[in-house]
This record gives sequence, C-alpha cells and structure tokens, in this order.
Amino acid sequence: MTARGTLAVWWRTAGDLVFPPVCVHCGGLVEGGGLRHVCARCEALILRVRPPYCHVCGHPFYGEVHGERVCPHCAELVPAYREGRTCVLLTGPARALVHAFKYHRALHVLDDIGVLIRTTPGMADHLRGAVLVPVPLHPRKERERGYNQSRLLADCFAAAGGGARVATPLRRVVDTPTQTALDRRTRQANLKNAFALRTGAAINTAEHYVLIDDVFTTGATLNACAAVLRRAGCLNLDVVTFGHG
Repeated sequence: MTARGTLAVWWRTAGDLVFPPVCVHCGGLVEGGGLRHVCARCEALILRVRPPYCHVCGHPFYGEVHGERVCPHCAELVPAYREGRTCVLLTGPARALVHAFKYHRALHVLDDIGVLIRTTPGMADHLRGAVLVPVPLHPRKERERGYNQSRLLADCFAAAGGGARVATPLRRVVDTPTQTALDRRTRQANLKNAFALRTGAAINTAEHYVLIDDVFTTGATLNACAAVLRRAGCLNLDVVTFGHG
C-alpha cells in the first residue's frame, strides 16, 4: 500500500472512532462484518447472485436447471443484447444501499457497493477488458440530482474488471417521466426514441461492450439503450446491473 493509501485508511479509521458508521438499513452501529455502512447482521441478509441465473436479466434460479435459462420474468422481453448479469437481489439492506446512493446523495455507500461488485462470482472475468457504457440521464434530471448514478456505478464496475474502461457514447434525448410504477409495455412505449448515439461517437465492432445500470426491473431502459448500440454496429453487447428487483 502506498503512503497515500495508508494515510487514507488511518483517517478513515480515526473518523469511525469519532463518528461510528450507522447501518443504512437498520440504523444500528456498524461493528464487524465486511461492509462499512451495513452492519454484520444486515449484511447476512443481502442476497448475492450466484449461478445458475437467467441469461437475460441475471435473476438466480434455485435448484437444478435444465434447458434454456430464461426466467418467466423475461419471457416477453426480446433482448437486443446477448446476456444480462446482476450482483444482488434488491431487497432489504441492498435496496437501502441503492436508495441512499440514488436518492439521498449518500455517495459514501459506493465503498460497500464496490465490495459487493468485486465479490460477485465471475463478475471480474465477465468485465475484463470491456467497454462499460452507463445508461445516461436526461440533462435536466442529472442537473437536479447532481450526478448520474449509473456513471458512478460504471466506475465501480471498471475497478472490479481488469482492464475495463468507461465510455459514454449514449445520450438521453427525451425527458421521460418516472418509470417506477409502470409495466414493461408502458415503459417500452415511453422509451421509444429516448436514447441516441452522441455526435461523433464511434463503435468498435471488435470490442466487448457492457451497458451498466443500477437496477434491472423490466429491462425496458437497458433494452432501449442496447438497441441504439446495436444499430450503431455493436455486435458483442451485454448488460450488467448492481441489483435486480
């Protein structure tokens, strides 16, 4: 560890002694465990995704799987990408992490999100050498929030995948209303022509591209972005999200 890294760890430890970190899920003090903002008891509740899983959305299967690995959730989705992966199911403490980061400007929880990404089985190999493309926010929404959560997550995924790098060839051209309470068909209609390639952006057909977003819900947003990249000539395209749900 470098001198700068050692100093950063020292300051963090000293800060924790003066202001002990509080669990984002239960509100209790964080003592022990592998995360800084989730206590050990709540960390045990995080449902990490391991194989086998749906190849479209990444949701895990339980028990033996035979034949095509597509879950009922994705039966009506025609993906414009090859494979979907995710790190955790968005329940309990994992949902609290995402909500704190996305809606309450709690950027410090990215430390824990990074740990969960790095410890997802097979994720580092999947991302190695890839070009990571965050789902863009509309400029108005990004100004209001102050950041694009998918862009910051892409940095976390890049740190986990050796040689992975972040690129931003996409832009959001339609300021759609919130999609949270909508079904897949309505989301798809809202997102029609919502994304476009940035002026001057070029796609290298020899590269592996991975779309990055915070959550896989219906897949409509990711699929709309994937369709733009596919039309631009992207042949080797996957999607990865931090959570599913």
